[in-house]
Amino acid sequence: MNKKLIITAALCGAGTTRALSPHVPLTPDEIAADAVACVKAGASIVHIHVRDEQGNNSMATELFVEVVGKVRAAVAAAGLDVVLNLTTSGSKWPEDVRVAHLPVLMPEMCSYDPGSMNWANSYVFLNTPAFLEKLGAVCQELQIKPEIEIFDAGMLGNVEYYLKKGVLKPPCHYQFVLDVPGGMPGNIESLAYLLPKLPQGSTWSITGIGKSHVPMMLAGLAAGCDGLRVGLEDNVFLEKGVHATNAQLVERAVELGKVVGRQIATAEETRQILGLKKHR
Repeated sequence: MNKKLIITAALCGAGTTRALSPHVPLTPDEIAADAVACVKAGASIVHIHVRDEQGNNSMATELFVEVVGKVRAAVAAAGLDVVLNLTTSGSKWPEDVRVAHLPVLMPEMCSYDPGSMNWANSYVFLNTPAFLEKLGAVCQELQIKPEIEIFDAGMLGNVEYYLKKGVLKPPCHYQFVLDVPGGMPGNIESLAYLLPKLPQGSTWSITGIGKSHVPMMLAGLAAGCDGLRVGLEDNVFLEKGVHATNAQLVERAVELGKVVGRQIATAEETRQILGLKKHR
C-alpha cells in the first residue's frame, strides 16, 4: 500500500444545481476558484464540465476555452500544478461538438464513456459506437489519456472490443462510477465483480454517487485503488444534512488515504502513474 494515491475533484458535473448545493461552482470564476482550493487540499486532477449563463450544462467550445483559461491562470498564479480532465459527455449535443474543445485546449485527460445506458430511468445517456471510435482516434492523435468511466459491467466488454480493434491503447485508466440508477449499485459486490476483469497493467479510480460516496471510497482503498474521485458532481453532503464544499470533500479523501498509509500523489506523480503527456 505504499503507492501514491491520486485524488480527482469533479467540481460541478452536468446536473448539480444550486438547489441541490449552495456551494456548486457554476461560473467560470467560481470553477477556477474551486479548482485552486481543491489542488491546495490535495487533488492532483480536476474534472471539468462547463455551464452556460443560466447554470445549465453546456458543451460550447467557447465556454470550455473561457473556463479552462481561467483555471490554468488561477492555478499558475497560486504556484500550483494540476492535471485537467475535460468531459466529453453530453449526448444531446452533436458528436462533433462533444470533442471540439479537445484539440483547442489539449488537456492531458478526457472522459471516455464506453457505452449507453438509461440514466436514472429518465433519459438515454448515449455513446454510439461511431462516437466512441471517433473519440478514441482523437485521443490517440492528440495524445490525450482517456479516462474510461465504467457505470455498468457491460461497458468493460466494450472496452475489450475497442482495445482489440486499436481504438483504445493499453494501459487504460478506469474510473468506476457506481450507484447511478440504471448502472451498477455502489456496493462491494459490484467492485468485486469488476476488478478481476481489468486488463493487467490497468490503473483505476472509484467514486460512489450520493449515499454510496464514502462506502465506495473505503472499498476502493481496501482493494488498493490508484485513485479516489470526489466532488459535488457525485455527492453534495459532508454528512447527512450538512452541505460540503469541493475542497472539504478532497480533504476528507486525503484523510482517508492517510489513515490507510497512502501518500497523496502530486500532479507530476499522477502524470508518471498514468503515463500522461503534458501539452501546456
